Order: sequence, then C-alpha cells, then structure tokens
Amino acid sequence: MSEFDTIAVGRRVLAAEALALTQLADGLGEAFVRGVEVLFQAKGRIICTGIGKSGHVARKIAATMASTGTSAMFVHATEASHGDLGMISADDVVLALSKTGETRELADVIGYAKRYAIPLLAITAFPESTLGRAADVVLAIPDAPEAADALNAPTTSTTLQIAMGDALAVALLERRGFQPSDFRVFHPGGKLGAMLRTAGDLMHPQAELPLVGVDTPMPEALLVMTEKRFGIVGVIDDEGRLVGAVTDGDLRRHMAGLMSHTAGEVMTPGPRKAVPPSMLASEALALMSDPPPSVTVLFVVEDGRPVGILHIHDLLRAGVM
Repeated sequence: MSEFDTIAVGRRVLAAEALALTQLADGLGEAFVRGVEVLFQAKGRIICTGIGKSGHVARKIAATMASTGTSAMFVHATEASHGDLGMISADDVVLALSKTGETRELADVIGYAKRYAIPLLAITAFPESTLGRAADVVLAIPDAPEAADALNAPTTSTTLQIAMGDALAVALLERRGFQPSDFRVFHPGGKLGAMLRTAGDLMHPQAELPLVGVDTPMPEALLVMTEKRFGIVGVIDDEGRLVGAVTDGDLRRHMAGLMSHTAGEVMTPGPRKAVPPSMLASEALALMSDPPPSVTVLFVVEDGRPVGILHIHDLLRAGVM
C-alpha cells in the first residue's frame, strides 16, 4: 500500500465516523434529557457495564464521570455474574453498553436491575433489542457501518458510545453547576492539576511578604526589598491596604536623590496587578504575561490587604505553563 493509499484509508475512516457523530448529534432528543435527569437524581453511583470493546468504553465513561463530579464505577458484566452484582445497590443507576443489545453476558445485570427496581439506561443501536426493551431509557446510537469495509470490528460504534458518554458527562456537570475549583479536587496531580491550582495554593505566606509603609524612607525600603529577594516591595497604608509597589523600574526612574524620598513618593500606585487567592494559577500566569507591562511577581490580596506573594518561578515549578 502506497503512502497515498494509507492516508486515503485514514481519511475514509475519519470521514465515516464524523458522519456518524453528526447523525448522533442530530438524533438527540427527549430520551437524552430523561437519561441525564435519571443520572442526576441518582442517590448512589452510576454503574457502567459492558463486554468486550463496549466494556472498555464503559470503563472510560465511568472514569470521565468520576473525574467531573459524578460518582461512577465500572462493573464488568461477566464478573457481575460471579459475585460483583453485590457492588450494585438499590440507590445506583446502571448504564449498560451494547451495540446489538443482545450481549448475553448482560442478562444477569439486566435481571438484577429489574428485580431491585434499579434504573437501567442503555446505549445501543437497537432499541428493540433485549437490552433496549428492558431499559428505562434508551440512548440510541446510529446503526452506522463500522469503519473497516471487510470486517465488523467495533470502530464507528465504539466512537459513538464514547461520544454519548462524553455528552452525558458534560450535561451532568453543567446540570450540577460543576466549576473548575471542583474539578481541581479530582485532578490534584499532573499538568491539569497544576493548571487548576490557585494563587492561594502556590503563594508565599504573609511572613515572607516584602512590605513597608507609605512614609518609610527609601534606605529602609531597599533593605526590605533586598532581604525578601522578590525584586519588589509592597507599600501599605495605615490600615494595611496595598496602595502601591516599588520595583526596579521605579528605582531607576528616581535614581537622582533616591535616598531622600519615601516609599510612597517612589512607588507605582495600584499596584495594577494584584490577584485574589482564589484565582486559578493559569489565570495568574496569563495576567503576568499581559502587557503593559509584563511582570514576574504578583501580590495576593484579600479585601485590599496583602496575604501572600506569587513569583513566576512558583508557577513554573508547579508545572503551570
């Protein structure tokens, strides 16, 4: 097969799956609304189950839901028949995946759900199948051709299942009012966890703050600036509110007669860039980079009073980029 033929195959597969996804989106309706509501009202967990490739997708859907604030877990349908049915409680909702809806290994899960009045949702291409008829809500996917011409290997169908699972997860998180701060709780590690940390998580504490009063003579202000080693000193008023900052640039602009001035006379009022502790670290990094001018240090303030200081190196060490 030539390079051109290989690319053509790849494009054919992607085009076929894209068409099927469009059909799936166009077909969403009242059943999807009811499915999301059943999942939202669940007092227990969402039990995702399936066999083979559908089982792999079910595991992925459970992981996606769990990471976005919906209590979910995967139960292998075969293992369910050998004791794992005990993992499913009367407060749970079962989300079963099978393209044909005739997967015999699902029989015990279906029977268990009906026996204990556990809501059963089905993702299948055949609403009139055994699974479809047993389900309380059928989330139908198109019966689209699989991407391999000569084989019936699950390709398009599993793409559709994954997409339906993503649609459910996102609809649930928006229904719940899930916020980035909530998302951070479930993603404390890695790049994503770093991006979702806050200025308050990464800031240096109040004891390390370089602060002086408005009337502090510049010789004293320079000592504080040098001792704290942030290249900046914050200037506060009598009530402890941050009213400005003295930077290296301010020092250069007031070089003539610098030592005869006070911090309040030399400072840049503001400062223009101060952030609350709740600001995401990624947003703080973007603020540092925004002109004019870009900065390497931000004061973290609450009610106008500095509670910490954040250096760009703190963000980079934490993996925020």
